[in-house]
Amino acid sequence: MSDERNHEALADAVNKWSEAVDQKLSKRPERKPEFINTSGIPIKRLYTPLDDAGQDYLEGQGFPGEYPYTRGVQPTMYRGRFWTMRQYAGFASAEESNKRYRFLLDQGQTGLSVAFDLPTQIGYDSDHEMSLGEVGKVGVAIDSLADMEILFKGIPLEKVSTSMTINAPAGILLAMYIVVAEKQGASPKNLRGTIQNDILKEYSSRGTYIYPPKPSMRIITDIFSYCAEAVPQWNTISISGYHIREAGSTAVQEIAFTLANGIAYVDAAVKAGLDVDKFGPRLSFFFNAHLDFLEEVAKYRAARKLWAHIMKERFGAKNPKSMMIRFHTQTAGCTLTAQQPKNNIVRVAYQALSAVLGGTQSLHTNSMDEALSLPSEESVQIALKTQQMIAYETGITDTVDPLAGSYYVENLTREIYDRAYEYIRKIDEMGGAPAAIEQGYVQREIQDSAYTYQREIEKEERIVVGLNRFKMEEEKPRNLLRVDPAVRTRQVEHLQKLKAERDNEHVKTALAGLEKGARGDDNLMPLIMEAVRGYATLGEICDVLRGVFGEYQAINTLG
Repeated sequence: MSDERNHEALADAVNKWSEAVDQKLSKRPERKPEFINTSGIPIKRLYTPLDDAGQDYLEGQGFPGEYPYTRGVQPTMYRGRFWTMRQYAGFASAEESNKRYRFLLDQGQTGLSVAFDLPTQIGYDSDHEMSLGEVGKVGVAIDSLADMEILFKGIPLEKVSTSMTINAPAGILLAMYIVVAEKQGASPKNLRGTIQNDILKEYSSRGTYIYPPKPSMRIITDIFSYCAEAVPQWNTISISGYHIREAGSTAVQEIAFTLANGIAYVDAAVKAGLDVDKFGPRLSFFFNAHLDFLEEVAKYRAARKLWAHIMKERFGAKNPKSMMIRFHTQTAGCTLTAQQPKNNIVRVAYQALSAVLGGTQSLHTNSMDEALSLPSEESVQIALKTQQMIAYETGITDTVDPLAGSYYVENLTREIYDRAYEYIRKIDEMGGAPAAIEQGYVQREIQDSAYTYQREIEKEERIVVGLNRFKMEEEKPRNLLRVDPAVRTRQVEHLQKLKAERDNEHVKTALAGLEKGARGDDNLMPLIMEAVRGYATLGEICDVLRGVFGEYQAINTLG
């Protein structure tokens, strides 16, 4: 029988089945009149080969490790090696965070992921008035190279991969990391890791920006250029959809706005004279593992395919590694509930499972108590063990892309791709991601989605177990981690001692050189490195750049 006759026969069978089901539903209707996922995509009752699931195979694009990488960036994926297991960690002082890192490495963690406190993220030292009440609270306080030396004491940086969630001051923290590694005797060329360094999503979703977009983009391209030669194995940016999703976007918006930001970074680097195949392989991405399990799997597959097409067709990349979207995933912090916090263990487990089934290269699993406090040692251990159980016990790592061929997953992959592509087309028409952000378009789209999602929860159209349904009386959680407020006092004392003992003439000269370079067109990274080596503080370096570039003022998208 021909393919055409097979399709006709299948279509006839599907229609007959649907008619029979509809008749039965007149007596016992489905739970709700229509099923729509979080991205607004209607979900059909049944998916079959008629939904064109195999189109990629017909185009010769259906194999793992081959363009456009829908099925994975490596031909063997986890049969070769597992994803990097990270736990995002950092709190209080460098000494306390160092103890947590050592504990996690002893428990089998395979990469470090550093959380910095809010003053560090926005370029203030611990003794600044803006830092009051925030030092060491949501991450570790890092004021200078001296703190970074303590943070990684006894940890051989040449042997671990380190991710640092830092954006506006990313070049400064990277400089500190490189100098610490050099003092350990390591070559920068052997260092592996990632700086987030994604400023565009700060303007639209997160808020830890310092400088306006134009100078911020210059700093980013300076880092690209410097690292391509000096730190070639370092991922110079982690283009983050995670925070876009945490701010309330849908899955489609998450990958659309993330890849639109990626386009802006690549475009800026190319205009600065960099070869796309020189820096393209060192770009990495960061996605959120949310609640809709199969939508998340399809999202990662769609993102790989879309980025491969963008890099090849828009930017003319020739190196296959430039077209591969390598990404870190974190389970969704915004989905964790303070009510019945042990339920979060289960939420995190299946969110992590979706990331692995979607082909992530690196994974962080949230801890059950994060809706209440920084994670305790016990809860972070459970979170790490969750990854280890997925890797070693479930069997899903034995084959590549286990859900490929699912009519629903394949169709959803295509639907997410098409809808994300349409968003990117609209953003292109506005002049690109920076322009779309300046016009407030991205912010409004995210705000509208966040409002819709919250209203659905409040009206019980979307059920959250333990929050708006299946409630119960609970004991107050115990053993929560609290940061001692005295950490700021100690941090300020260390800072004052450092400033009294360092070579302040060296610092003055280095900062003057940085200011001159910022006013000109010098690459800023060597100048930042010189200031860091002299123990200039994070705040001092950022203040010099503030003086030249100014500070960004957020636009009002609600008025």
